[in-house]
Amino acid sequence: MAPPAAQRIVIENCAIATVDATDTEYASGHLVLAGNRIESVGAGRAPEGLRNVARRIDATGHLATPGLVNTHHHFYQWITRGLATDHNLFDWLVALYPTWARIDERMTCTAAQGSLAMMARGGVTTAMDHHYIHPRGAGDLSGAIIRAAAETGVRFTLARGSMDRGEKDGGLPPDFAVETLDGALAATEETVRQHHDASFDAMTQVAVAPCSPFSVSTELMREAAELARRLGVRLHTHGSETVQEEKFCHEQFGMGPTDYFESTGWLGEDVWMAHCVHMNDSDIAAFARTGTGVAHCPSSNARLAAGIARVPDMLKAGVPVGLGVDGTASNESGELHTELRNALLINRLGAHREAALTARQALRLGTFGGARVLGRADQIGSLEPGKLADVVLWRMDTLAHASIADPVTALVLGAAAPVTASFVDGRQIVENGRLLTVDEDAVARATREEARRLARITAET
Repeated sequence: MAPPAAQRIVIENCAIATVDATDTEYASGHLVLAGNRIESVGAGRAPEGLRNVARRIDATGHLATPGLVNTHHHFYQWITRGLATDHNLFDWLVALYPTWARIDERMTCTAAQGSLAMMARGGVTTAMDHHYIHPRGAGDLSGAIIRAAAETGVRFTLARGSMDRGEKDGGLPPDFAVETLDGALAATEETVRQHHDASFDAMTQVAVAPCSPFSVSTELMREAAELARRLGVRLHTHGSETVQEEKFCHEQFGMGPTDYFESTGWLGEDVWMAHCVHMNDSDIAAFARTGTGVAHCPSSNARLAAGIARVPDMLKAGVPVGLGVDGTASNESGELHTELRNALLINRLGAHREAALTARQALRLGTFGGARVLGRADQIGSLEPGKLADVVLWRMDTLAHASIADPVTALVLGAAAPVTASFVDGRQIVENGRLLTVDEDAVARATREEARRLARITAET
């Protein structure tokens, strides 16, 4: 818990959705933040006689929720938005890899700033980035991304990605944009040793994250799993995203994606995978049995016509599921709070129709579900005493939401709600929809300039 002398922030008079184990909610309640922890949460006004109160917030007209947790993203794609807009996944990759292969450290840092800023101002308090493309001579890309996250003030997981199957080996990326097996493993281990923090209130963690079955050798998949477990960190990759991937796995390995992952050590409570659109009953059962998590990315799956993931069936089976923005070259909005709504709506187009997901299940996916997928359910994802002070205040009394009686329904199904305040580790990073940590206008200018520079370099080469 917070030390006795910790300064307190008292938030009162707001609706509260705690997203705890029993979905406790308060129509009008309070939160007390002490240092970087939640000290108390409950109905009515805060307790009398609190010491070291640095600030009191009258949150009338607001809904307080846990901060949103993003479980899958590719920050570098911020500077390649709006391209290949009518392609499926494989055609989209073929169209964009020649551009992505020319990113450098400055581009990567700037793109990360843009991605992080957009998420943070929309209620994300924990972000992640799956960065798997490391062109030769591009600089310290992992360090650049981590710096951007620290500047923005969000809690962060870097999934240090890798690829070792270039064009000469039948892969999609250019050969100069992939690493060798040994080089990828060594660079990943160094990134973990330099940047991973295993403490309860860690702001930066690192996962081991080869890109996908069709851009990575079996040797890299297997040895990456061994590396992660030796270092005590989590594992992340893309899985079962398209029909083409399933066909590829059968042709190359004689089995489907889930069986292939299991054969290489890639199922377990320390693993989460992005997308998982094409999963049969046996696949879902294997994920549930092993505790393997899923990052559900509804907007990206729709943008690339990949299909509808069986999220209701995964949840019923006990599979950990969180939400992901995915790269902004396949989800140009770059916002996670819109994924709450899209997860609910898109899944209602599936087999379960109106019974697929409720508004509260969607909110849980974006908060506690994401925390569970990232291995941080004891620390974040719900508003409970002792947990880290990652809290968002959504304004619900404007024209967009005021006539919706239930604030959780308003947040999930209504228009994007304004964020009046967002706290990460007890520090406020958003006020009235604007970031307090970075200059949004400067970030916008820089991302535009770097997008143009990348386009120019690509055209010249």
